[in-house]
Amino acid sequence: MKDLLELIAKSLVDNPSEVSVKEIESDGSTILELRVAEEDMGKVIGKQGRIAKAIRTVVKAGAIHSGKRIVVEITQN
Repeated sequence: MKDLLELIAKSLVDNPSEVSVKEIESDGSTILELRVAEEDMGKVIGKQGRIAKAIRTVVKAGAIHSGKRIVVEITQN
């Protein structure tokens, strides 16, 4: 899932070299922390959060096969 999230984010932003994904394991769930450059935050979030919601939906759909709960957090570098 980490690679999928990184691939999606890099295709959306102007500075793909500044995209990073950190995987944090916690009580039965996994948190994927997506970090992008400050000027790319708007591209990743989208109008009214539509792109961010779509990214979360795709990642969660992919996680169903592994049986884990995945949460995507978006932050800036």
